[in-house]
Amino acid sequence: MFHPFLFYLISFTPMDNKDENNLRIVATTLFGLEEILMNELEALGAKEIEKHTRAVSFKGDKALVYKCNLLLRTALRILIPMTKFTVENDKDLYDKIQAIDWTKYLDAEDTLAIDTVLNTEIFNHTQYISQKVKDAIVDQFRERFGKRPSVDLDKPTLRLNVHVFKNDCSLSLDSSGDSLHKRGYRDKTNLAPINEVLAAGLVILSGWDKKQNFIDPMCGSGTILIEAAMIAANIPPGYYKDDYNFMRWTKFLYYDDEMFTAIFNAAVDAINPNPTKILGGEISHHVARKAKENIKRAKVSEFVHVRECDIKDFEAPDGGGVVVVNPPYGNRMVKENIEELYKAVGDTFKQRFQGYDCWMISSNLLALKNVGLRPSRKITVYNGQLECRFMKYEMYTGTKKIHKLQG
Repeated sequence: MFHPFLFYLISFTPMDNKDENNLRIVATTLFGLEEILMNELEALGAKEIEKHTRAVSFKGDKALVYKCNLLLRTALRILIPMTKFTVENDKDLYDKIQAIDWTKYLDAEDTLAIDTVLNTEIFNHTQYISQKVKDAIVDQFRERFGKRPSVDLDKPTLRLNVHVFKNDCSLSLDSSGDSLHKRGYRDKTNLAPINEVLAAGLVILSGWDKKQNFIDPMCGSGTILIEAAMIAANIPPGYYKDDYNFMRWTKFLYYDDEMFTAIFNAAVDAINPNPTKILGGEISHHVARKAKENIKRAKVSEFVHVRECDIKDFEAPDGGGVVVVNPPYGNRMVKENIEELYKAVGDTFKQRFQGYDCWMISSNLLALKNVGLRPSRKITVYNGQLECRFMKYEMYTGTKKIHKLQG
């Protein structure tokens, strides 16, 4: 079975990263956000940037590893490829893992965790392969020193990424730890919260200039609003986090606290304290309360405001701008209700959001037909395992024909 997070493994050959000033690095992302991630990396000074499916590879140094974890809005993990080899069976895997000198990466007193992704007919159980890799590493330490590293799944000294695609096994150091979409501001969520990386990607894909009005009139727990606010205020996505796996590295790419602190402080100094106002709407009092709590935790409540109202009653400010909505996809709704909802959204776009670019994401392609508007753009993205369309509807003031004549 094809695993979408693995495709980049067959697109380039990882180098043995020995020069800390010329590292090959991989940033993983969601399908459809690769171009945005490439632009982000270019802005950070990354070199030799290459696009892959759900990943971008590039070159940089230790400081760039820190910057990527702290500043990239559309990255999920920052990986440092170690090596790549072919594997025939579990014994072959064990032997080749044990042939690596693991003392270059950790000590016997340290801890480790193994994350495994499989897309191969050789193995069919990720936990078994993680156990096999762990055994090969700890057995090496036990044979050499009489003691071994222990497993810590929460905050290990070393988190190792193992990817097996057909007969190719790729090993990478995970510098991030928790996925970078876990910003740290979201404590309260509704039943199906949107991934923060996807939310940031949608805001950027919308083309919002950070000056016009930005509205999410179906804001749920507020994730899209918060990500838009962070973009407008230039708040680093890692601003709320206090732990990355690279902070526990003591050997290869040993953690330089002074370097990271300088990078963090520079990012904080660049925050804009007076961004444009951002508006949200939510029909449920309970969910709106969760959104307001998350907005407060993100420290953006001064310029993000949520109204408790139905999208049909939302009063958009004059001047135009951008609307982004993530409505229910119909998983918990009967067919008639979801079609009625999408029709109501389309009608509201026409009646209340003239002069706005209205964007809508959904995996329900049949329901999208009930919006009743012709999209000017369609972008394929994934929300979890769901393939979605991110649709743009341009709501001209007056009729489209008059707008074209004026143009």
